[in-house]
Amino acid sequence: MIRTQGDIARGSAAGEPIIRLLNVWKEFGGNEVFQDLVLEFRRSATTVVLGPSGVGKSVMLKLILGLLKPDQGRIFIDGTDITDLSERDLVPIRMRFGMVFQGAALFDFLPVRENVAFALREHKRLREDEVERIVREKLAMVDLAGTENLWPEELSGGMKKRVGLARALAMDPEVILYDEPTTGLDPVTADTINEMILKCQRELKTTSVVVTHDMASAYKVGDRLVMLEEGRIIADGTPEEIRANGDARVQRFVRGDAMLSEDSRGTKGQRDEGTKGA
Repeated sequence: MIRTQGDIARGSAAGEPIIRLLNVWKEFGGNEVFQDLVLEFRRSATTVVLGPSGVGKSVMLKLILGLLKPDQGRIFIDGTDITDLSERDLVPIRMRFGMVFQGAALFDFLPVRENVAFALREHKRLREDEVERIVREKLAMVDLAGTENLWPEELSGGMKKRVGLARALAMDPEVILYDEPTTGLDPVTADTINEMILKCQRELKTTSVVVTHDMASAYKVGDRLVMLEEGRIIADGTPEEIRANGDARVQRFVRGDAMLSEDSRGTKGQRDEGTKGA
């Protein structure tokens, strides 16, 4: 099911979504990334955004944070139109978000403690004992208690991702944005990250937006899955609805099967109908 402006209007009457992208267009060098994109994100739910590389998933996160401006359309955060806000006015908006970067993006020159405390020191005036308490609390939440004095080079890939999540949690965000959180991890470690995402949503009631190529992760953490292709939404539903979606483009992606029918509007693509029933 693809949501229209009418759907969004009806949904808003029942309760304003925390993020809304309304009729968004964005292009780079003549390459259209989004074409009249209409998308909303519900509070306290985990929405997974899927699609081939280069489809604009990470661009969408930058638009939500106001790091990029749409060429056309509007972006609303909790009912506030942020499209034309200045950098100064965007600061309090961005402080409501936590960001988990694809490569963890830890500062190599800082120990774990200072990586997690970075935003606290930048944006809040807290006593040192309060900073230490928050750092310990967030590290414990991602099962990394006692790692405060380690350096990034001493951490495994999965540990770095979890430190990145602890840093994102330090400011008690309402929304957490995850950019490819399981990329580069072995299946067991990736599932540990999935469990952390579920734990945050369950215990903190955060709104989560997860950009990923990892279908195992998407099915596990997502309340709702949205698939993008060629600047538009081609599928939007629960994990069960996406599994059952008959569009060949969707099935090619979720099954990782390039041999499925190239019919862009077809029902379930088949490699070869052959002598079905023989």
